[in-house]
Amino acid sequence: MPDARAAKPSVLFVCVHNAGRSQMAAAFLTHLSEGRVEVRSAGSAPAGTVNPAAVRVMAEAGIDLSAETPKLLTTEAVQASDVVITMGCGDTCPVFPGKRYLDWELDDPAGQGVEAVRPIRDEIERRVRALLAELLGQ
Repeated sequence: MPDARAAKPSVLFVCVHNAGRSQMAAAFLTHLSEGRVEVRSAGSAPAGTVNPAAVRVMAEAGIDLSAETPKLLTTEAVQASDVVITMGCGDTCPVFPGKRYLDWELDDPAGQGVEAVRPIRDEIERRVRALLAELLGQ
């Protein structure tokens, strides 16, 4: 019987500042996958903190982002991931053969209030749920 841990899919979410979209996506996938998917997020030019509006709208969804910090995108993070999902980072993501790349065009929540960030959160959740179903064959 194959080792289930070896078959665990891994996903990396990337945006420029790793402060909004990629943080929300990673949090949703971590929450919804219940440990069945290895999740990372990073930014090509990470901000100092996670976007406060993103923290608020995720709290409304029952997910706490307050302890998260933006992380720098590394070649190692890309190499360690099966699926790399970019969100507006353009050509700054390193590309490796054998990786699956998706680009999710989403509005940038930077500088937006919670009213503007809620629909972005909801769209991210929809896409993460679809991705999870695909990754786990459900």
